[in-house]
Amino acid sequence: MLSTDVITYPTLSFILYLAFTVYKSPVQTNHNIQKNIMEDSDMNSKEWEGDYDPLADPDEKQHLLSVLDSFRSYRRLAHFNGTHVRRQAFYSLPQEHWMMLSKPPFSVLESLNKLDDLIDSNAELAEYIFMAGFKSFIAPTIDSDWVASIVPEKYARDEFQVYSIVMDHLKVQTTQNDMDKARSCINQFYRDWSAAGSVEREQCFDPVLRALDAEYTSRLQSTPDLKKSQIKVLIPGAGLGRSVFDICQAGFSVEGNEISYHELIASSLVLNHTQKAEQFSIAPFALSCSNHLTRADQFQTFAVPDIHPGTALAAELDSDTPAGERMSMSTGDFCVLYSSSDYEATFDAVTTIFFIDTAPNVIRYIETVRNCLKPGGIWVNLGPLLWHQAPRGPNVNSQNEDKHSHTHTHDAGIDDPGSVELTNDEVLALVEHLGFKIEEQKTNTLETGYIANPRSKWIDVNNNEFSVNVMYIVAHILIEKPIWFIETKLLNATSASSAQYEHQAPWCDKPGPIIPALDQHADEC
Repeated sequence: MLSTDVITYPTLSFILYLAFTVYKSPVQTNHNIQKNIMEDSDMNSKEWEGDYDPLADPDEKQHLLSVLDSFRSYRRLAHFNGTHVRRQAFYSLPQEHWMMLSKPPFSVLESLNKLDDLIDSNAELAEYIFMAGFKSFIAPTIDSDWVASIVPEKYARDEFQVYSIVMDHLKVQTTQNDMDKARSCINQFYRDWSAAGSVEREQCFDPVLRALDAEYTSRLQSTPDLKKSQIKVLIPGAGLGRSVFDICQAGFSVEGNEISYHELIASSLVLNHTQKAEQFSIAPFALSCSNHLTRADQFQTFAVPDIHPGTALAAELDSDTPAGERMSMSTGDFCVLYSSSDYEATFDAVTTIFFIDTAPNVIRYIETVRNCLKPGGIWVNLGPLLWHQAPRGPNVNSQNEDKHSHTHTHDAGIDDPGSVELTNDEVLALVEHLGFKIEEQKTNTLETGYIANPRSKWIDVNNNEFSVNVMYIVAHILIEKPIWFIETKLLNATSASSAQYEHQAPWCDKPGPIIPALDQHADEC
């Protein structure tokens, strides 16, 4: 196994250092509970470092505990919703019907038993994620003597039970939203960390890697001694970290950014705490009982991860900089974090993969990309415009007006009020008017799914769920072109629907719409 200083991986407005480390063995005796928890705390303090303490804020602490509990509860809730409820529904059929369906060739009850086994397989991965997150965030903050006093002797050798008992005493209960995210996160391992998922990854990741390689080759013409490791790449929406890993493995220095604790803790497990390739087996399609050709299709299993990250990166021979100095992750709101002056002109490249349509206001994303790119830097985007956010007004998310009111002194990032859904042409125009020169762009239908069952492809295509219109952009930020800075104010607004806005560009005295370059006055300014 690799030592703890092989790789660093920073996170959330605090910096998270993920080092490739050996997963700790279960607690041996009740007497050793205190010793093991302290050892785990020391190990993970090297992995997660930074000024921000998520447990210091009550709301953030509650959210983090809910995320951990969603993984801890995966087994129980999946059995209840996946098989228990279905058995009840099955036995509610007329007796002659359920008796007929219990026998071959249907064998529905046997299928439900098989589904129970697959749930247990998925739950093993979920519980490892829970334990990795618990050791990182909770173990360092609790009194070990107290833990030893509440754990029965019979559970002293069971690491999961020790941590679970602590969660019970903390009276943690997950939310429906976090339960859904935990289930989705487990399924996402198929796309990002299975051999079969390479079909989807190649469609989405390979064009980005080719663009980065082309950019490096282009820069070699003016800087012959340039090393790949000197090209700093940012990946917003890094998810489970596969694109971060792949780009690092290609020789670049890369920083991922992710806002979701589900994804961060899961990526920590796969990058830091897996002991070997194919350590886990998952059935990503098992809990979805629709659109299957056969039960065998529904019950497919896949080994994850397909590659052991520590071993792969340690074997690199063609990089002058160790992977530990080239790979990191930050966590937090992309707009808030990377629009700050601390990140101004920091990266040579930004890659966004299936990401920009998560923006309520895509202008914020483009401005943030522009802020953190160096002059002449490259932005590579690939993904659809399946806007995730429903139209929302100024107070759609408010619990109270003071907390969520729109001001210029508090940046709520993606939680800022307002949203807009633009077309492909409008996004391209916006990219250019915000200071980029588009070098290459394609808009075509890409036959790729997102955690799609390949054996159900014919069904998905007919439902238009497998084919998506993808925008591919390679754009360089310009240094000679002036950039629009838009000042806005609300005029005579008695309601959100009747609000009127105007802008004033620094060098223009003619009012116009919010995006000045798209209106008739643009050429006059």
